[in-house]
Amino acid sequence: MKRTICILAAIICSIFTAAGENLGLTTVVIDAGHGGKDAGCVSKDQKTYEKTLTLDIATTLAGKIRKAYPEVKVVLTRSDDTYVTLDDRAEIANDAHADLFISVHINANEKTSPSGYSVHVLGQSSNKNRDLFANNMEVCVRENSVIMLEDDYSTKYQGFDPSDPESYIFMMLMQNSHREQSLRFAEEVQTKLAGGPIKNDRGVSQDPFYVLWKTSMPAVLVELGFISNSTDLAALRKQSGRDDLAQRLFEAFRDYKKFYDESLRFDGGAAETARERRPRGDVAAENDGTVYAVQILASGRPQNDPSIFMGYTPMVIEAGSLSKYFIAVSDSREEAESKLPKIRRKYPDAFLVEIRGENVVPLR
Repeated sequence: MKRTICILAAIICSIFTAAGENLGLTTVVIDAGHGGKDAGCVSKDQKTYEKTLTLDIATTLAGKIRKAYPEVKVVLTRSDDTYVTLDDRAEIANDAHADLFISVHINANEKTSPSGYSVHVLGQSSNKNRDLFANNMEVCVRENSVIMLEDDYSTKYQGFDPSDPESYIFMMLMQNSHREQSLRFAEEVQTKLAGGPIKNDRGVSQDPFYVLWKTSMPAVLVELGFISNSTDLAALRKQSGRDDLAQRLFEAFRDYKKFYDESLRFDGGAAETARERRPRGDVAAENDGTVYAVQILASGRPQNDPSIFMGYTPMVIEAGSLSKYFIAVSDSREEAESKLPKIRRKYPDAFLVEIRGENVVPLR
């Protein structure tokens, strides 16, 4: 009898554990920059290629995540020396319904003095520091220019010209509902890289990288040192240096995953807050308490501008340090889903969710 009870208890625990895991960070896409005919940056002696360094660091990072979190699906945009277009890299991440996208790169400059690591999320570059602003835009143009290796790139990328400043205007105006989460992970990466083999911290910045623009999840591009700087290059050429960088990226992932998972686990108080803030006019009879809505953003700061919500009364759910904002709330999935195309004109990353009791479940 005792054995039967223990078996039943174990089964019940495994069911609830699996359900909890589904609410956490379950898929990460790691993007090894460049590859194949696109060598990326090359050292002055022509012996070291960015594409080789990024692949080694990305695959090592993937192995560390798989070992520590067997339940997490880890997808590499490339696992060998293959050319993958920017569109295809983003499509791989979107098709995998990834919860996080990490793009690994190595920087370069015509001068040999610039050094250090930098972390980038999608956004508009700041020109408070003109030298840094100019360098960031130079990096964006260089990374985005790989599309010119493709046949008929102007048609495929809808006229986007990486060398034309006007091509970035639309990208900069785009609303990104994952910016806060992207910044959160970027800051984790910045913190963990401190004290590592690449010494100079060049900070976190918001920049118009095409591959970040096209992904529909929290996304970060990290530049792990300058291949044009002798000190950085020496560290990058050592296997121990690359392994150290991969370990630090893993630690950033570990801490971000903990934050991400906790933000999706609502206690009774959070669930009650969600019900109290539910807009009465948009929701009919609640039956089992399940409603459908469109999540437009998650922010660590209060959003009080009415124009953000497109005329809807928002539902706000507090999740850890984040406030998640939902509009078009309805007890009908079809009704909420019918509003999604119009909402995506302003918020391309908006997505449909089911809010059931204490859980918010993305509907892909």
